[in-house]
Amino acid sequence: MDLTQYPLMEIAEKAGTPFYLYDGNILRQKFGELASLTQPRGLQCRFAVKANSARKVLEVANEDGMWIDAVSGNEVLRAKRAGFAMGNEPPVVMFTADVFRDNALAAVIENGVLPNVGSPGMIRELAEAGYRGPIALRINPGFGHGHVQACDTGGPSSKHGIWYEDHAVAGAMAKDAGFPVVALHAHVGTGPQIEEFDRNMRHLAEVFEELMASYPEADAVNLGGGIPHAYRPGARHYDLANYQVILVEAQRALSESAGRQVRVEIEPGRYPVAGMALLVGRVKDVKATRTNQKGPGHEFIMTDAGFNDLIRPAMYGSYHAISIVGKGASRPLEPFVVAGPLCESGDVFTRDEHELLEPRDLPRPEPGDLVVLHDAGAYGAAMSSNYVSLGRAAQVYWQDGRASLISRRETLDDIVARECDETL
Repeated sequence: MDLTQYPLMEIAEKAGTPFYLYDGNILRQKFGELASLTQPRGLQCRFAVKANSARKVLEVANEDGMWIDAVSGNEVLRAKRAGFAMGNEPPVVMFTADVFRDNALAAVIENGVLPNVGSPGMIRELAEAGYRGPIALRINPGFGHGHVQACDTGGPSSKHGIWYEDHAVAGAMAKDAGFPVVALHAHVGTGPQIEEFDRNMRHLAEVFEELMASYPEADAVNLGGGIPHAYRPGARHYDLANYQVILVEAQRALSESAGRQVRVEIEPGRYPVAGMALLVGRVKDVKATRTNQKGPGHEFIMTDAGFNDLIRPAMYGSYHAISIVGKGASRPLEPFVVAGPLCESGDVFTRDEHELLEPRDLPRPEPGDLVVLHDAGAYGAAMSSNYVSLGRAAQVYWQDGRASLISRRETLDDIVARECDETL
């Protein structure tokens, strides 16, 4: 993203730091690409609310014909508030989980959305709650991997889905409960290499060709996904045209094998939202440690943005490009560690996948300059927290040269609003 197009200093003065900036033009471009990707008959894209649940983002997704993958009852209700159709004909909103928690079961039943069952016990709970309707089965196909080791999306060490060799048990439970199985689902993840993603998609389609024979009422297969996003400068961008070929081939093969028209769904994950957002913090200080027997010293750029705002680097060493905006932006590059305000050693944005400090070459900033973390739209604000009672950052939407506040910064009153003293 070209930072010169945004009045970041001006927005920072008005919204305070840290804040998220969402570029609506990029967001609409990405959802438009996905709409074109699934243009062929029999293809459908589901946006995962967990990637970015901002109402404005959901509204744009709805305008571009996306369907929804929700993983909590409140995500179902947020989709409803954003204008997505409820009910299961067609199943615009699908609820995917391994357990029902909080209001999830009620949200599914009251709104008639399609439950995508990831554990056999969910079938029992649906029956006991009086549910009468179709279900989907989430299958663990025995393989799969996310973009890092911590993201274990499929295989024997993954908690997600019903093990593929045990699907018949769940199928029998569904039949006994009177629940037609209308869709099969799996999510095997992006994988660390683009080629692995393509291989996984083809392999998964082959797995479902075999499974579909056991479910004569199933008219949809969800291949999951998580389309790769290029976080690092110079990284390869994924070819959506090639992906479309894979999907069209899968849709044709599945339909021919099943002897009926089968809809193929995908879940692009971070793809439509990762690159549309910046997390903008303020430089508070630049300080140094010295080399001693414990290791080399570092210079730290201290910023007011922390892992409470963007946890991905602390959680699994994810990479986000970093820029400096302000007086120091034009200075020569030097190695710096960029760290946040929290009283936690993990509150560092420049770590590698092994959680070791990995300094970045950046210009030496002045206090008051801005630190900008790129590609922060996926699992940024959505995974932020009130750790140490800090309010969640504001979210600003930028469209056609105009900034709008779409989510204000949380106050202490917001944080403590649910505290009470009630007898149970």
